[in-house]
Amino acid sequence: MALEICVKAAAGAPDVLGDCPFCQRVLLTLEEKKVPYKLNLVNLSDKPQWFLEISPEGKVPVVKFDDKWVADSDVIVGMLEDKYPEPSLKTPPEFASVGSKIFGAFVTFLKSKDANDGSEQALVNELTALDEHLKGCGPFIAGEKITAVDLGLGPKLYHLQIALGHFKKWTVPESLTNVHNYMKAIFSRDSFMKTQVAKEHVIAGWAPKVNA
Repeated sequence: MALEICVKAAAGAPDVLGDCPFCQRVLLTLEEKKVPYKLNLVNLSDKPQWFLEISPEGKVPVVKFDDKWVADSDVIVGMLEDKYPEPSLKTPPEFASVGSKIFGAFVTFLKSKDANDGSEQALVNELTALDEHLKGCGPFIAGEKITAVDLGLGPKLYHLQIALGHFKKWTVPESLTNVHNYMKAIFSRDSFMKTQVAKEHVIAGWAPKVNA
């Protein structure tokens, strides 16, 4: 039986998948594990009553496990691993936090209005640390096989690439070849291409935060 999942709909396009990296992380997990699912797209700017009844805080993603709706992508991914252990996507604990500060550094730099506030360098430092890790480990964070940590980081790097390219005309430094190869390896997977959000919806999603 297909698992039901509620995810963000694109702004201004209620029948198109929206720009939520946490939703994509769960969809990637379902795709990699070949778990059938039914997608419910939710307009987060005008949340329907049925959705607020299952997610009172109005958050996505939410997935229905045995008649109970569960929120929080961390919790959902953990439950999917327990319920559908094959193929295993477990990340060894020592690799679980690799790249975990990149998204925060990206958002700070994206919103920054001051070129000298150090936010660009902070992001480069985090990406350099990822590059160093991949150099000794790769092609994925835990080695040969893709695991949960990659499925969490991939969508965030996709947002970073599109949003910084559009709003700051900024790209990941060419010298970080391992990061570039890592992004290519994730973005070219069938699971990613099936669940990726159109570029214009990523840009539209970040615009209000950038222009705030």
